[in-house]
Amino acid sequence: MRHAFVSVAAGLGLLAATPAVAEPILLDDSNVGDSYTIDFDGFVDGNVTVDGLGAKLTLTLSSIVGNVYNFAYSLTNTTDSGVTSRVSGFAFDTDPAISSASSTGTYDNAIVGGTYPNQVGSVDVCFQGSNSQSCSGGGSGGVFNGDTGTGTLSLNFGSALSSLTLDDFFVRYQSITGAGDIGSASGRQITSTSSGSDVPEPNMMILFGLAALMIFAGTRRRRSARPMEEPAYA
Repeated sequence: MRHAFVSVAAGLGLLAATPAVAEPILLDDSNVGDSYTIDFDGFVDGNVTVDGLGAKLTLTLSSIVGNVYNFAYSLTNTTDSGVTSRVSGFAFDTDPAISSASSTGTYDNAIVGGTYPNQVGSVDVCFQGSNSQSCSGGGSGGVFNGDTGTGTLSLNFGSALSSLTLDDFFVRYQSITGAGDIGSASGRQITSTSSGSDVPEPNMMILFGLAALMIFAGTRRRRSARPMEEPAYA
């Protein structure tokens, strides 16, 4: 039994150390007013992590009008550990395909059907700073360490939708210092949370199950260790 406890504990530690995977965001009329926050890492050459790079995007579904989904956005540059950067834009994919987009505020240049560097490839829509004319970046728009950019964005589809899925979120880092010879990078979503009714992450559900198993096994062990009572004779 002791070995079983050790194995379960080891499994719990492994699962707890596993990063949460960001799930796609599914939206419909019931989600108006909900907010969704996505955290990003930083990388180059497809999968080489750049330590210190980070960003946090929050999207709030403000309304659905016909075939248009309207959001408020807030994007914070969380880069630290001696590294500095400018987050020049963010991007994501939509299902179904988007027809057009518009935006205001810090990232007021909406581009449909762009391309991200660092082996990301095509993205359905991106939102760039005022001086950026492509999803790859450029110009001087965006936010530096500790700063937050805000505004609104609208996603226009060919017809009214029963639901919308947002997935594959990315950000673009430029003007990087403190990371060797790396001057620009991309970031992918690593976790996501919602202000609505969340479903527990798969890893957390497994953790709960293992914890329940440990409690059950411990209870059975204590019961089996109790001495058998001698029958009473008259």
